[in-house]
Amino acid sequence: MTTIRQRRVGKGTEAAEDQPSEETNVKPDGKIPPGGKLWNILSITVGGIVAISLGLLTSVYVATLHENDLWFSNIKEVEREISFRTECGLYYSYYKQMIQAASIQQGLHGLVYDNKTESVRTINILERMNVYQEVFLSILYRILPIQQYLEPVYFYIYTLFGLQAVYVISLYVTSWLLSGTWLSGLLAACWYITNRVDTTRVEFTIPLRENWALPFFAVQVAAITYLLRTHLQPAQERLTLMAVFIATFLFSLTWQFNQFMMLIQALALFILDCLDMLPTAKVTWLYIIQISGLLLVCVLQFFNSMILGSLLISFNVSVLIARTIQKNLKKGGLLNRLGKLILHVLLVLCLTLLINKFIKKILNLESDEHIFKFLKAKFGFGATRDFDANLYLCEEAFGLLPLNTFSRLSSTLLFYIYGFVLFLLTVAAVIVAFRNLSTIFFSSISGSNQVQLKEKMEEYTVTLKPDAAYSLVHTVLFGCLALSTMRMKYLWTSHMCVFASFGLCSTEVWKLILKCLHLYTSQRTQVIKYSIPIITLLYISFKFWPGIMDELSELREFYDPDTVELMNWIKSNTPNTAVFAGSMQLLAGVKLCTGRTLTNHPHYEDKNLRERTKQIYQIYAKRSPGDVHGILRSFGTDYVILEDSICYERRHSRGCRLRDLLDVANGHIMDGLGENEPDLKPSLYPRFCEEIKKNLPSYTMHFTRVFQNKTFHVYKLAKHK
Repeated sequence: MTTIRQRRVGKGTEAAEDQPSEETNVKPDGKIPPGGKLWNILSITVGGIVAISLGLLTSVYVATLHENDLWFSNIKEVEREISFRTECGLYYSYYKQMIQAASIQQGLHGLVYDNKTESVRTINILERMNVYQEVFLSILYRILPIQQYLEPVYFYIYTLFGLQAVYVISLYVTSWLLSGTWLSGLLAACWYITNRVDTTRVEFTIPLRENWALPFFAVQVAAITYLLRTHLQPAQERLTLMAVFIATFLFSLTWQFNQFMMLIQALALFILDCLDMLPTAKVTWLYIIQISGLLLVCVLQFFNSMILGSLLISFNVSVLIARTIQKNLKKGGLLNRLGKLILHVLLVLCLTLLINKFIKKILNLESDEHIFKFLKAKFGFGATRDFDANLYLCEEAFGLLPLNTFSRLSSTLLFYIYGFVLFLLTVAAVIVAFRNLSTIFFSSISGSNQVQLKEKMEEYTVTLKPDAAYSLVHTVLFGCLALSTMRMKYLWTSHMCVFASFGLCSTEVWKLILKCLHLYTSQRTQVIKYSIPIITLLYISFKFWPGIMDELSELREFYDPDTVELMNWIKSNTPNTAVFAGSMQLLAGVKLCTGRTLTNHPHYEDKNLRERTKQIYQIYAKRSPGDVHGILRSFGTDYVILEDSICYERRHSRGCRLRDLLDVANGHIMDGLGENEPDLKPSLYPRFCEEIKKNLPSYTMHFTRVFQNKTFHVYKLAKHK
């Protein structure tokens, strides 16, 4: 088991004006005085320098934490590779494979016709997995004259840490665009850093797909925020659409869960468009960009059927079709429009399901069925004995967001301010939506009452321009995702920093608050707009700076001698063509460290692989030695690795241990005290991983132990004729 030890010494919104920052220093004739233009240039320059500086500092910060935690510069190569745990090691192995290939062409051929990732099968890695970033980076490393100055592993991890700079700068710019002041961006970046535990995990899961993808997603959100500003020039709009497309494409290319994240984004656009809070033309362009970006990725991934069968493509196409059918959706009175909206939503939903089912039927697509089984079980639509669904349900990362997350976020004041801004803008959004849907409702109110009501509602609409409206729905939907699935919290918490800082630095928000308190003056609004964020920044700096310094000074060391011993033994004592079976997580490391062939691996988005993994995992179930031997040999297995940490697992409670999941799936009673379902029966055989260690004849005729230490036991399989 890997441990870290102390280092030994040695519409309503469409009609709104542009951001207030663009309206300051403007004469009545619309011209900006020379002094105002100079001040704007100076402000943009300073804000840009601060953004770049914070981005670079964040990169250095996470790189230093990674070095201090593992002593990465001092440990051996095998230890560095073991530190890339589970699927991280699998992805990095393809970068290593491309680097070590005789040529770029041979490296690419090895990926397209790969027969070492899944034994007795040849698969196309570029089709199955999102590893184009590893391919691009390996080619870049080979052609740049840096080999004698920089090891391949450092080129890889420094690129990922460099992307953190892009991430922070994008969050900074998004907040700046929303609020009109770069002070908001500074606050967003500081919150991102001080809440690092909940905003990123890049320093200990470097090759994870989300660490490649989320910076591009942040760039896309920043570009969308700019696109939704009013009064853009045609050239500005075209350039922004191009930026959105490039960011969407790169995000889609680097993460297999891209379609689900963009589906949530499309839902946000759909909701706002239905409520007439975004320009329809721009929303249409964003739908088209999502579809085209995903289809381009589909082509690059050799027409990956999982992409073609994604809900995102079906949903976006359905929205465009439904909008063509219902041309007068945004005309009429309140009740009329509500009726049309309900019909529109039902039409889109039905079309989405029909189109998606049709595509999956044509393509015979079953790659993503485990996700829907998991969701069905997670949200209480019936219990399941499905092994794959339960494997996800029992993992903490796919559980509900822990409550202690909110206490950590509150310690930096982030959650308190976020909640306040969220409440205020949600109320404003409801009022804006009601006004947009009530074009005829106002005509029924006569005289001064109508004027007073409209003036009162105008006070609220000024706080919710299109970009702010999008940011609100974006954070609500991704918040719901994070609350339901902890692993997805990083999409929410980073935008939480943006949203809270925008609210704290927004002229419109403070203007609304002061008007409600009957304390509004322009000067008071400006003073509060800048003083409160500065006070918040001072508080964060005073409270967390010493902790950050202590964190940077704490030195640890990577320590996993059992796994190192196992990998060294495999490299020294087994042929290069040997096939290994074991847990998905461990086998990813076996491939990276030794280059041996695997029976299964952690990239779970393939039905055949999921079925294969369930069969391989019978080594931890109650099965006869003959059955287990037959299963393993059917996949060409030469060696099987058993882990005590799985066989005698205590990390999960009864019912969620891997052996329990296998017992239930096999119809057997689980071990230990507790209830069992009535139809489960005792197994005729003891647990394989325990019984094999007794060296009974019925086991030794099939398996010979060739290696063992405190953690691992390796057995060689007999090759019966």
